[in-house]
Amino acid sequence: MKLGYRAIVVKGQPKDRNKRYGLEVDEKGARIVPADDYKGMWNYASCEKLLANYSKNASAISIGPAGELMLSGASVACTDQDQERRPARHAARGGVGAVMGSKCLKWVAVDPGKAKFRAAADSKGFNALNKKYSKDYLDGPQMFKTGTSSVVPIANMLNTFVYKNRTEGQSPDAAQLDGARIVESFEERGGGMHNCMTGCIVSCSNIVHDAEGNYKTSALEFETLTLLGGNCGIASWEDVADLDRLCDDVGLDTVETGAAIAIYMDAGEMEYGDAEGAKRILKEIAEGTELGRAIGNGAVATGKHRKHARVPHSRGQAIPAWDPRPLKATGITYAAGPMGADHTAGLIVNPGLVDPTDQARASQEAQIVNAVCDSSGFCQFLQPTLDDIRTYYGLLYGMDISREQIADQGWEILCDEWKFNEAAGWKDEDNKLADCMVNEGIGPDNSLKFDVALETVNLSKQRFASRDELFAMKASG
Repeated sequence: MKLGYRAIVVKGQPKDRNKRYGLEVDEKGARIVPADDYKGMWNYASCEKLLANYSKNASAISIGPAGELMLSGASVACTDQDQERRPARHAARGGVGAVMGSKCLKWVAVDPGKAKFRAAADSKGFNALNKKYSKDYLDGPQMFKTGTSSVVPIANMLNTFVYKNRTEGQSPDAAQLDGARIVESFEERGGGMHNCMTGCIVSCSNIVHDAEGNYKTSALEFETLTLLGGNCGIASWEDVADLDRLCDDVGLDTVETGAAIAIYMDAGEMEYGDAEGAKRILKEIAEGTELGRAIGNGAVATGKHRKHARVPHSRGQAIPAWDPRPLKATGITYAAGPMGADHTAGLIVNPGLVDPTDQARASQEAQIVNAVCDSSGFCQFLQPTLDDIRTYYGLLYGMDISREQIADQGWEILCDEWKFNEAAGWKDEDNKLADCMVNEGIGPDNSLKFDVALETVNLSKQRFASRDELFAMKASG
C-alpha cells in the first residue's frame, strides 16, 4: 500500500531447480537475489533470519518446505504486525505455496522505508467515514471479540463441528476444543487477542502460549480446531495448537491437512485421536517422505495413496469445517462456486433454508457480496455491505460509484473466475460434492444429507438475485 504496488507478478522459472531466490521490494524497486542459504528452512526460522537484515517496518512473505516441494496443500506465510513479526498469517487454500515453490522463490521481503500511505481523493470525507464506521463497530456487539474459535458450541449444536472424518456432525470433545478454553488460558499463561493486520479494529486473532508462558501459535481458529481437532478425533485444544504451529512452520493449509490426516485415520492407518502421530506426520512432510508427500498434497491425494474412497471434497479441495449437509446453501457454494470447497466465498449459516430456489439464491448473493468484499480489502468480519464498500471507494477515488456498478462488479468477478475454470476443463455437470456427503447422513437419525439436485446447484450460476436483496446483505466468512 505505501509503495503503491497493487500486486507482485513473478514470471518464469529457473533452469536449476536446486537454486533458491528471494525478492526484495522497497522504495528503489524490486530485485531478485540469491537465497540458497534459506533452502529447506521452516517459516519461523527463515523469517527471523531474513528480517534481521531489514528495518523494523519490513515484512516477509515466505514458503516453508511444503511449498519448496510444490505440495498442493502448501501455503504462503505472511508475517504479522507485532514486533516479533511471526509468519502466522497464511494464504493457504488452493496450494498457492506450490506456485512460489515452482519458481524456486523462497521469500519476498517488503520494506516500505519512509513511504507514506496513499491519500484518499476526498481525505476529509474518507477520514470522517472511517471514524464513524470504526465507532459504530466498536460500539456494537463485536461478535468476533474472542475470535472464530468461540463459535465451536454453536457449530456443534448445528451438526457442523465434525467428528472422525465427518462420520458425525458433533464431537463429544467440543467442550475441550471450545475457544473459551483458549481465552481462559490468557490470565495464567499470557497471550490474548490482537489484530492480525496493522490498524484492524476487529482484533479477532488469538495469541496462544504454552503452559510455561511461551509463545506457541497465532491464531488458533475455528476451522483449525475442527479439521485438526474434532475431525481427527483429537480432544485437546493444546494438541491442536501444536499441530497449528507445525502447519504454519512447514507451510501447510490446516483445513486440507486436517482432512488428509482424518482420511489416513479413517483408512485404518492410524488411530483416531493420535495427536502425537499426527505431529510426526507433519514433520515427515518437511522431509518429503512418501507418506509426507501424500498428506501434504491433501485429502484427495491421501485417499488415492491409501486406496480409500471416503474422501469429503469438492473439486479436489477438502470441505471446510462448515458442513454442507445441514447448511445446504453453503454446500451449493462449495459445489458450484469458482473456488471449490471454500467457506469464505459464500458462507450461509442458516439450516432453515429448505426451498431449493432460496438455497441457490442465498449462495449466489453471498458469493457476489463476498467477492466485492475480498476485492476491496475489507475484512469479512467487519461485515461490510455493498453500500459501505462503494461509499469508501467513492471517497478514495473521488468518483460516484452507483449501486448498479458495485453489484455488477461482484458478478463480473465470479464470471471471470468461472471462465478461467472452464478453460481448465471444469464442466457444470461436475458441480457436485463427494458421494459421502450425498449418501451418508449426520444429525438426528442420520437424516442430514447434501440432497440438493444438480439443477439447483447450477441455478446459482445464473444471475437471478435482485440488487435490492444484495444490498440487504453483509459480507460473512
